[in-house]
Amino acid sequence: MPDAIAYISRDTDGVLWKKTLEAALGPLDFRTLDKLGDKADIEVALAWKPPAGLIASFPNVKLIVSLGMGVDHLLADDKLPESVPITRIMDDGLVGQMSEYAIYWALRHHRDIDKYAASQRAKQWKVEDFVDTLHRRIGILGLGTIGQDTAKKFAALGFPTAGWSRTQKTLPGIETFHGADGLGRLLARSDILVNVLPLTRDTKGLLDARLFAALPKGAYLINMARGGHVMDDDLLAALDSGHLSGAALDVFNTEPLPPEHRYWTHPKVHVTPHIAGATNPRTASPGVIENIKNLRAGKPLINTVDAKTGY
Repeated sequence: MPDAIAYISRDTDGVLWKKTLEAALGPLDFRTLDKLGDKADIEVALAWKPPAGLIASFPNVKLIVSLGMGVDHLLADDKLPESVPITRIMDDGLVGQMSEYAIYWALRHHRDIDKYAASQRAKQWKVEDFVDTLHRRIGILGLGTIGQDTAKKFAALGFPTAGWSRTQKTLPGIETFHGADGLGRLLARSDILVNVLPLTRDTKGLLDARLFAALPKGAYLINMARGGHVMDDDLLAALDSGHLSGAALDVFNTEPLPPEHRYWTHPKVHVTPHIAGATNPRTASPGVIENIKNLRAGKPLINTVDAKTGY
């Protein structure tokens, strides 16, 4: 019977994943992208941005695991076998990293650190006007696992925090909005907007000129979801006009970000290379291990994905 596990990622060689899985499951036929062998042996595909059509070439694959909490990188492949279940990792470590990223950039903006850094370079002792935390409103786009964790941590710091989701959700201490009408209401009260939405047909290009115009003047954007959410020209125009005061961007429409892109040199943009949250096998593996056991025992899988909604 096919029982090989294929690790399909160009980012790392999979050694740590192999070690972690074997500690729980025993010796494995663990194969990497450059040493797949007979594809008919592959039962499970652990994948991050797999080459288009590759997973469909595994005739006996029974489980596809996204090595990220998002699955748009898988669903972009129109040859993905429809009958094979897709699951995603639920990684507490990654969730924590993402909220740290949002809080860092929000606090940096909130406390005018860039302005003080410029004053230091100019050897100027200059005190900036202080905005009280109670008057700096945080808006979170997306209230999945990462969005909820991020919202709760902002609220714990004393920021008036609200979140938006496609369908109605309730979070203690967090003002929540949903649907098309709710999006406009969230934007109108967001001085710092944090995007953690999944990338789907409905959310692609959502961060456009109309959305930026709905934010208060001087609002700040933190995008740590997907680059495909942002219409780049619209964001640059909003920054150039002064309507937005700045942006911290971790994800981009093209990655790596091309050297000629204006984001690299724009004075109001901070660029990081898709590092807001990195999958850690130590914290991400428990659900993967459980699903491999469940698959082989004929039990229901956890953390399954609906390919139609994209999450």
